[in-house]
Amino acid sequence: MDVRDEYLLQIRPEIPSAKVSENMSAEERFQNETLRPVIKLQHHLLIEAFKNYIKKHKNVFFELTIERRFLYVDNAIHKDMKFRNSLKGMIIGQFTINEYHNYIKNSSALNKRMMNLVRDRIQNSIQLLEQDIVF
Repeated sequence: MDVRDEYLLQIRPEIPSAKVSENMSAEERFQNETLRPVIKLQHHLLIEAFKNYIKKHKNVFFELTIERRFLYVDNAIHKDMKFRNSLKGMIIGQFTINEYHNYIKNSSALNKRMMNLVRDRIQNSIQLLEQDIVF
């Protein structure tokens, strides 16, 4: 393992609820060992990226009901390919070399898990987005 990989692993937060067991699939293991910690580490950057997305789309987000805001987040992440690819880059860039090799073996399924985790994290932070506009 090179120095970069060691540093990346050191700065990742631990997530006690992200259990790993022998009987789970390779995708679920990757999700709990790699994706969850990386996405948690990148939380603030992901929120800032979403704020920028809102701004680029004329702040329509803030005129929506809470239910519509959840749909807006979902559509932004799952339908806007440029934004989606930008988010993926923020996460994949934090992988170790070994994790990247594991990722490319089944990137399609892992991308789906990754984007669902990011969507959930942003949706759970909607109130934080609203507080930003007030101040």
